[in-house]
Amino acid sequence: MNDYLEKILKGQPINYEAFLKKLPEQFRRLHRQLFATEKVQANRWMVTVLDEAAFAELQRVAEAPVSRVDAAKKGDSHRHGTEVSFLLVYHHALASSRPDVVVVGNDSVDSGFHRASSVLIVENERNFYQYRDMLNFAGDALGKRLELSKCDVVLGGGNRITRAAILDWLTGYKDVFCAFDYDAGGLQMFSTMAASLGDKARFVQPSDWQPWQGRFCKTPDSTERFTKAIALAEGLGFVSLTEAFRATGKFMEQEMILDE
Repeated sequence: MNDYLEKILKGQPINYEAFLKKLPEQFRRLHRQLFATEKVQANRWMVTVLDEAAFAELQRVAEAPVSRVDAAKKGDSHRHGTEVSFLLVYHHALASSRPDVVVVGNDSVDSGFHRASSVLIVENERNFYQYRDMLNFAGDALGKRLELSKCDVVLGGGNRITRAAILDWLTGYKDVFCAFDYDAGGLQMFSTMAASLGDKARFVQPSDWQPWQGRFCKTPDSTERFTKAIALAEGLGFVSLTEAFRATGKFMEQEMILDE
């Protein structure tokens, strides 16, 4: 948004249709009163500001929020990442089946336990609660024994695990095993984590997906999501998973791992 506004101020042509899509709703409804346009070439318009006061307000709204509260005042708290995140964790020192909580801030971490050398991140809450079964599955898939004494288990659903502060915290582990849904979303999450963590991040999956193809039951929401999943799997070098996508035309949700 700020790039468009800067070009308008400098008298440079912009893609006006793309600009309108980024405008907050209250400005989009009134754009004909706010701007005059002249098409100068394909997908490029010269834009003249008609209402300077409204344009100044648009600039204020478009400024990057300095905090979650500031973002809320500008109409959308999600424009700014939360300053603190809470992670549910199973670790070896627990005395019951209730997980512990780690509080991760931008500049601090509050945890009441000593972390293990490795961590298994589980996307789904049901699978997270059955963490011992997930450790067994991950161990079989990775070809190594995983147990709670040496591997913490973290609930990482909803993309929270890809927040910058959490990724910084995860660098303290030797290995970060990622057990996500086998779809475009899960692969995108892993791709983001691998870009930050490098070889520490490992995707949990069987070496051969052929015996699992009957559990690929989730129909993609769109063709675009399906093609994105294939592109991500190919880009990550997951040949067998790519073949499973193509053979079934479907995704596999994490719940199917523990379906007996």
